[in-house]
Amino acid sequence: MQHIAVIGGGITGVTTAYALQNHGFDVTLYERNRYAAMETSFANGGQLSASNAEVWNHWPTILKGLRWMLRADAPLLVNPKPSWHKLSWFAEFMAAIPQYAHNTTETARLAIAARAYLFDWAQAEGIDFDLQRRGILHIYRDRKGFEHAAEVTRLLAAGGLERQPVTPDEMRGIEPNLAGEYYGGYYTESDATGDIHQFTKGLADAVARRGGQMRFGEAVSELSANGKATWVATEVDRQVYDGVVVCAGVASRYLAAQLGDRVNVYPVKGYSITVNLEDEASRQAAPQVSLLDDETKLVSSRLGPERFRVAGTAEFNGYNRDIRNDRTRPIIDWVEQCFPGVETRQVVPWAGLRPMMPNMMPRVGEGRRPGVFYNTGHGHLGWTLSAITAEQIAQQVAHARVEAPISAPTLSGFNHHGDGDTRTRSGA
Repeated sequence: MQHIAVIGGGITGVTTAYALQNHGFDVTLYERNRYAAMETSFANGGQLSASNAEVWNHWPTILKGLRWMLRADAPLLVNPKPSWHKLSWFAEFMAAIPQYAHNTTETARLAIAARAYLFDWAQAEGIDFDLQRRGILHIYRDRKGFEHAAEVTRLLAAGGLERQPVTPDEMRGIEPNLAGEYYGGYYTESDATGDIHQFTKGLADAVARRGGQMRFGEAVSELSANGKATWVATEVDRQVYDGVVVCAGVASRYLAAQLGDRVNVYPVKGYSITVNLEDEASRQAAPQVSLLDDETKLVSSRLGPERFRVAGTAEFNGYNRDIRNDRTRPIIDWVEQCFPGVETRQVVPWAGLRPMMPNMMPRVGEGRRPGVFYNTGHGHLGWTLSAITAEQIAQQVAHARVEAPISAPTLSGFNHHGDGDTRTRSGA
């Protein structure tokens, strides 16, 4: 049995380890924290949202970013301080604008495919993660936003997703607790929500039960490969494996460079708050249906009877992990405006760094050297896409099992090359 190292213990790394086991590999997972899902997979918005598959490579997004640059509370905030990493990322981001429609449709297709794997794995391993299959309601306050949503809906439909326009009255029927005036909305009944941390922890426990070695509290300091074997070094020891899959989030760029690959992941900070619903009045006033507010770029999910999660915003500020009050305050204000009956005295703020590729598509595939693979760069849809990209990379590793130079995989979907370019073939 071949032995594969997986670098990273967030949602992407743990699903990758599990999928590799399903394909007959022995697995060792490295995670620098003491537990799984302690960074970007700790407290995200909770949405499993094919309806949020629209990529950001769109001229209106750039214009909004420029307009908001000097607003500390802006949904999209860019630190104007230049760096080569940031400049190269934005140059590639703009170069990907012509692929906006195609990549949006492809992301929707992948998100739909991911659902079946994730739900099956949770059922097989008995993982309770506050799953709610009540759909997601997108809300719009003006005609312009609603009409853009109609255009996006056509792209999502090309990927196989059905979502329906709804009137303000129908919106209140779907979520009676939502306050405010709205032009209209779109409702995706097939979407779901859940607690990413609980799911990832449960699946990590399953990987360990099935014989996987979980090396928590060990940061990988060095990776190397010679085409026949791969070495993983930590401060504890140096081990040799038949291959490696890098799922290290925002650290993937640094690790890939050691292996001769360019993976231009940028850390895009997102914030969330978890509102503890301590009294019955708040529990009754909080929403049951998940929401996405396109104007404020916020999403919300009900996590069991006593928690309400709201997350969003995007901050381009390097590897800074500070939780800023001027960034979390607008999220609390949103709760108080949209759900005035919810007490906000017990609010837990959080921030995490989303690993984003410039074209908003995850990097899934081989590196330059045989035995080296990547599953990273999922951005704001890591939770949504994790199961399908884990299955894809496990199939590619299995395809490359032969004792010969690893050839390009025949698996349909992503075909990623070591220079960082992404080419997507049709089919799944």
